[in-house]
Amino acid sequence: MSWIRQHVRGSRRATAGLATTATLLAGVLSPAADAADRPSRAAALDNAATALADRAASLGLTSAQDTSVRDVIVDKDGAQHVRYDRTYRQLPVLGGDFVVHMAPDGTYRSADRAARVEISLPNTTPKVSAPRAADLGVNALRAANPGDALKQVKAKPELVVDALRGAPRLAWRTEATGLDSLGNPVARTLLTDARTGARIDAWDTMESATGDGKSLYSGTVTLETTLSGSAYQLKDPTRGNTYTADAADKTDACSGDTCNGRLFTDDDNHWGTGTTADRSTVAVDAQYGSDMTWDYYKDVHGRNGIGNDGKGSYNRVHYGTKLSNAFWNDGCFCMTYGDGNGTHFGPMVGLDVAAHEMSHGVTSRTARLVYSGESGGLNEATSDIFGTLVEFYAGNAQDIGDYLIGEKVVRSGLGRDALRYMDKPSKDGSSVDYWSSSVGNISVHHSSGVANHFAYLLAEGSGTKTINGVTYDSPTYNRSTVTGIGRVKLGAIWYRALTVYMTSSTNYAGARTATLNAARDLYGAGSTEYNAVAAAWSAVNVN
Repeated sequence: MSWIRQHVRGSRRATAGLATTATLLAGVLSPAADAADRPSRAAALDNAATALADRAASLGLTSAQDTSVRDVIVDKDGAQHVRYDRTYRQLPVLGGDFVVHMAPDGTYRSADRAARVEISLPNTTPKVSAPRAADLGVNALRAANPGDALKQVKAKPELVVDALRGAPRLAWRTEATGLDSLGNPVARTLLTDARTGARIDAWDTMESATGDGKSLYSGTVTLETTLSGSAYQLKDPTRGNTYTADAADKTDACSGDTCNGRLFTDDDNHWGTGTTADRSTVAVDAQYGSDMTWDYYKDVHGRNGIGNDGKGSYNRVHYGTKLSNAFWNDGCFCMTYGDGNGTHFGPMVGLDVAAHEMSHGVTSRTARLVYSGESGGLNEATSDIFGTLVEFYAGNAQDIGDYLIGEKVVRSGLGRDALRYMDKPSKDGSSVDYWSSSVGNISVHHSSGVANHFAYLLAEGSGTKTINGVTYDSPTYNRSTVTGIGRVKLGAIWYRALTVYMTSSTNYAGARTATLNAARDLYGAGSTEYNAVAAAWSAVNVN
């Protein structure tokens, strides 16, 4: 296995530009080693390289495969966790990701793999051509938007190995994009068997929620800006140069320094009026949402920006025509906000909406949960959970923390006061409260209810409770009484599970295992917190 040892050691050099290791909440791991005594990121990569070389067979690694490091975490006690992606004959492997766990002394402990099948193909030559795969992707996008005259439709196929759905097979992963009749963006990913042309899976690409500056929703807030010449730019040098631009109601692709929008500037460094009459008002909301999300991840989880690399993300506001949507785009590393249709939704720049969408970026840089089936529900729930935690963290008197998702952007015409409800997800009329075998077949925005319900129960417990003036009444599947352990511990457990144990294929049963492992690491096996995690999952019928 000398080839593998040489290769995986080389992966450290290829990823030397990644951020230094994130730290967890102070004191949650014991014994807490002095930072100087903890292994470095480079040492963790070397230890992982040794583990991969020694255990190549058990990890399914062969000379036809290649690996690259996606993330590295070193715990306060020195335990190390290195997350890898893999390729097969230079093709990305869906389900090839895995995490290697090592003890503080660098010895191998265990590994979590997205898929355990042997990755081998007779050849990597497709029988279905790339143009044919592109046509199928375009057809899938049109089928998902029936009755709409799509414009500027494009499709980009990529040859991959699908190891997530049974025996590995050669497949085309095609990203299809276009504009709807109002000029707003639509996108869909199609996975096609490269031998037969049969559809394997399809999912929406844009992960979305259907839904001193004076903001629209959060009152007057403090903003860090950049002075350039005699004008101030809405660009934050303290948070990786995160900035906000005006898309001018257009839907141009993001490129360059301002994502094809005009960077907001101001003469006196006082931004917005608190009303939509001033186009910079919603820019204040977007920038503030980015600030609070950055601060939450850094202050609470030690994460240095969405990508954990110190780089800021970007905001585009006033995007499209009456677009009732906001979405994170991993390609441009940016957030995009529509102005809402005015009937059901106002401008989509609510604080928890911003934090929800930006958390999709965190998921993309860590577990990369596939956006379909149960893993898709967990992807959406992760964003709802962290969006809620950011809202509580911000402590904004105009947008007080609650377990309602998108309550600020909802208008009376929608017929309810929020997009989703964490204490009892079914209150939105579509989401599910409990797991069942059919959960993976419904929309990810609705299957997320299982994990959202779990998160609420873990933090607050079951039964009736009033928090910040909002009354909740959370039921349980097994009629049990669940005692909550608080939002701080919920966030610590879910973040560690996401960044250390979950993989692209994690389902609800796997999430239970991942969060139990996280609770064990943070608080000890058999601890109150560990038992609360188990009880909360059982209360939503994940056993």
